[in-house]
Amino acid sequence: MPAQSTMSSHVRFSSCRGVDFEIKPRADPFAVVTSPLPNGQPPLTGSRSWFPWYGEIPTRFTPSVLSLRSTTKGSSHYCDLELDLDVDEDGCDEKEHFFLGPLEEWNYKVEKGTKQHCDPPPILDSPKKNVPRKQDARLSVIMLDQGLFTVYKRLFVVCLMLNITGLVLAASGHFWYARNRAALFSIANILALTLCRSEAILRVVFWLTVKVLGHTWIPLFLKTASTSILQSLGGIHSGCGVSSIAWLVYALVLTLKDRENSSPEIIGVSSTILALLSLSAAAAFPLMRHLHHNVFERIHRFAGWSALALLWAFLCLTMSYDPISKSYHSLALSELSTRQEFWFTTTITVLILLPWLTVRRVPVNITSPSGHASIIKFHGGVKPGILGRISPSPLSEWHAFGIISNGKDEHMMLAGAVGDFTKSLVSNPPSHLWVRQVHFAGLPYLANMYDRVLLVATGSGICVFLSFLLQPCKASVGMLWVAKGIEQNFGKEIKEMMSGHPTQKVIVHDTAVLGRPNVAEMSVDAARRWGAEVVIVTSNPEGSRDVVKACREKGIAAFGPIWDS
Repeated sequence: MPAQSTMSSHVRFSSCRGVDFEIKPRADPFAVVTSPLPNGQPPLTGSRSWFPWYGEIPTRFTPSVLSLRSTTKGSSHYCDLELDLDVDEDGCDEKEHFFLGPLEEWNYKVEKGTKQHCDPPPILDSPKKNVPRKQDARLSVIMLDQGLFTVYKRLFVVCLMLNITGLVLAASGHFWYARNRAALFSIANILALTLCRSEAILRVVFWLTVKVLGHTWIPLFLKTASTSILQSLGGIHSGCGVSSIAWLVYALVLTLKDRENSSPEIIGVSSTILALLSLSAAAAFPLMRHLHHNVFERIHRFAGWSALALLWAFLCLTMSYDPISKSYHSLALSELSTRQEFWFTTTITVLILLPWLTVRRVPVNITSPSGHASIIKFHGGVKPGILGRISPSPLSEWHAFGIISNGKDEHMMLAGAVGDFTKSLVSNPPSHLWVRQVHFAGLPYLANMYDRVLLVATGSGICVFLSFLLQPCKASVGMLWVAKGIEQNFGKEIKEMMSGHPTQKVIVHDTAVLGRPNVAEMSVDAARRWGAEVVIVTSNPEGSRDVVKACREKGIAAFGPIWDS
């Protein structure tokens, strides 16, 4: 239960979610509360198969305060300071989302030194609550507030403009190679976008970047520039996706103009590939992706696989067709191996198949410190900054989480109960889950490239950073964690991992005791005290934006999750 407190005077702050609140002023806003408060009160301290339609479906856990669903199905890879009633965890992005876990907060008020419980508002009886105001703010941050000139958007524009330039030159007769091999350029773009999303390739790229640039004598601007680019590779992915469609349209137009030397089968297959790529791109449009994430994920996966199968058919048809006899001849592997299209398509196929070859169903041990979160434990140690994926049904959905590990015998994931899947982990914990055995690297892994780093987390976002405290790492790491009811919501084990560290290194702010702070101001102050070269934050969209903006205004490099990170 929240600690009883009195407020002789109040200071008003603005939280990272843009909500005003009052907290009791204190001498040291960065202190870890372990001693009694001034008034004498103690401080707070089933399984599924590959196919979702086959097998037992875990029972849903829907306490009344969580039963409200938003009219939008947004992705939920952010870690809030309070319960997000509008977040559906099942909308978690298949690829990019690091962490999940907005936790429930109860409202309390203090009158004349006596604690009084404030009942939650009648959610189900109030239609106005069906679309919370903060959903508009969240969508605005994700879609608009990240700026027009972000690295992600610059990479997208550069990639698209290079391809458009090539198209214009080809169409005007100044680039005959591209005019004659337009389909090859479409396939090359598909290869590039696949490389930008290949977890195995990116794991190697991140490792090489840390090895090459992770030296004290390397200028800081090179490290931050590399971090920005690696975090924003999705811009290249999406730019190449649009470009591949443009090249395929151009190739199809040329084929239709010269249809006498082609066949109806070739035209039909290429038209179907174009339709599938266009459908996949439309589903990935930011607004669609945010509001209907499950739809995006499944269209992107199955349309992509179908297009790849048809691409192989297209290659075989075009290379075996004889325009003179209007017939097909048998195709030898030696003939295929002489074409660039064959090698590009082979590489694409290997990159797509590789992660699926590592999928295994493994035993897990799941405990729930509260009804709001679950701790999932696996065998085997994992390095700091590495992320993992789990699934109840691999062909349907995957959920990405930060990994907590001491690098020895086991690792764990902290999952907030905010969606159907993560609620089922609390109410009906399975004995086995599907995993991808090759873990992937993300933004937190790049902390290893710097000398002094401040890691800022809210809620269950701490899971992606905790390994840096449990294992030795190259960087000197400081940590700031803002959360509600540490032991009650996250369990004694997580609390002990955060305990016993110097207060200048680890700052824990329990909002149940100290109130909701201005996380952006706390981050700037902590970064200065720690002498951090860079700040890495994991929070909700508003919180991440505010921390990054505040740090950069003070000349401190800062990075947080972007909408496609």
